[in-house]
Amino acid sequence: MDRATKYAKMVLAGEISAGKLVKLAARRHLDDLKKAQRKGYPYYYDKQAAEIRLEFYQLCRHYKGDCAGKPISPELWQCFIQGCVFGWKRKADKKRRFSEVYEQIAKKNGKSTDAATTALYCMTVDGESGAEIYSAATSRDQAKIIFETARQMVGKSPELKSFMNVYTNNISVPSTASKFEPVSKEAGTLDGKDVYVGLIDELHAHKNREVYDILKGGTVARTQPLIWVVTTAGFNTNGICHERYEYAKKVLEGTLEDDTLFAYIAQPDEGDDILDPKNFIKANPNLGVSVKINDLKIKARQAREIPAAYNQFACKHMNMWVSSSTQWMNMDKWNRSGSGIDVDLSHKRCYCGVDLSAKLDLTSVVFDFPLENGYYAILQHSFIPEETMIEKERKDNVPYSAWVRQGYLTAIPGEVIEQEWIMEYIKAQAKKYNIVEIDYDPWNASEFGQRMENDGFTCVEVRQGVYSLSEPMKDVERLAVQGKIIHFDDPVLRWAVSNVVASADSNGNIRPDKSKTTQRIDPAAAMITAHSRAITDTYVNLEETIMSDEYVL
Repeated sequence: MDRATKYAKMVLAGEISAGKLVKLAARRHLDDLKKAQRKGYPYYYDKQAAEIRLEFYQLCRHYKGDCAGKPISPELWQCFIQGCVFGWKRKADKKRRFSEVYEQIAKKNGKSTDAATTALYCMTVDGESGAEIYSAATSRDQAKIIFETARQMVGKSPELKSFMNVYTNNISVPSTASKFEPVSKEAGTLDGKDVYVGLIDELHAHKNREVYDILKGGTVARTQPLIWVVTTAGFNTNGICHERYEYAKKVLEGTLEDDTLFAYIAQPDEGDDILDPKNFIKANPNLGVSVKINDLKIKARQAREIPAAYNQFACKHMNMWVSSSTQWMNMDKWNRSGSGIDVDLSHKRCYCGVDLSAKLDLTSVVFDFPLENGYYAILQHSFIPEETMIEKERKDNVPYSAWVRQGYLTAIPGEVIEQEWIMEYIKAQAKKYNIVEIDYDPWNASEFGQRMENDGFTCVEVRQGVYSLSEPMKDVERLAVQGKIIHFDDPVLRWAVSNVVASADSNGNIRPDKSKTTQRIDPAAAMITAHSRAITDTYVNLEETIMSDEYVL
């Protein structure tokens, strides 16, 4: 029995654990094998062609780690995908049946490595003269991932190296005038290609359909072109990748008929506990090979505690499409963190985070103290216009006046918050604490920063994007889980933290998303801004506290 068919039968027999969509792909293959025996069915399965493709792996060598220099040995699930794509043919002209592949599996399952072997095969054994193979993406770096993997493979393979020329951005076979190159919209290298095979890496990260459409349109002159999408699920459910995902699902489910699309989607089923290790393999067919189960167990434990980490785990490690927004903090963990710990902060080093907001809204100041053993203490104080406080209290359904009486909030006379109040407050606190620096969002705060520097403070601009805020947000989450945030049961800070909704980008970086909540988050925003700098303090052993294996996000 050929390896592709063997995999399909083992999946349907329950010998290999798989999700519903993989089972549907297996069933489709076996059903088509039966249909191929009928007169008039337009396709047939060429076992020999499938096995030739799989034997080609022997010419492709690993180039890093303990296996460097050794031939690649495909796993059975990879044999199924490659065997189906290259084995199924049209009876009319003996050309490939499938012109498009949608392959969606979780991170670290060898997608790029497998795609690289496909590129090398299609420019050599596939028999196409003048084959033009492209790995495509929106950015140069993403486009080069598959290409660079192929380039390194050729360098390790004496057989491939003997008839291929390898350059920085080109692999060519002079005898067939074929080539493989990385192309990207960013580099302006997409248009005007006569595409034989287009490999699109991580389509979920594409903000629009331009790369997909250009590559697809470039195949019109070929008799058996191939567009191959290799991706993980993402957060953008309005983009081209989710569109192709939904289409592929309908083809597998039989809702739509498309004999030219091959789809392999590895993900858990509805109702599965994605944090249960027994379900990991449904999204990670390479579990135990390139994906380590202990690593997933660690991430699953964290995902159980932290909402934002759960979304990240579900999307990237369980291959599920999820919303890019989720509640940021596990408030039960936050409430317990630092409970019962008393600490004297007099004259200790701290980082002052300021969220100035608009003059009519809440303005917050937070002092973040790096302490011994990876602990951090957080002191918060906020300001609100006195004349609008009662109206805001009714509108927001928040006890601002009670917080003023308790000393967590200052009501400033008038209808607006003048920055002078904030400056004087910080100067007063500088007499009690050792303020290392003042950290603030430069938007609408240039005068504030300049005046505080004139008064002798070090001021640092912290822009409010994912690159500045993702790491500190994730670290605050981790610290809360470990009980290492000492927040003195501040009700204003607790309220603000509970209001934060985290939005994630395609790489899993997060930031507070004010557009996703109707409640104010200013004290939490000031804390995150301060923490973005506090975690760089040399007083803290970063290697021990931030990069510990158990709590890396």
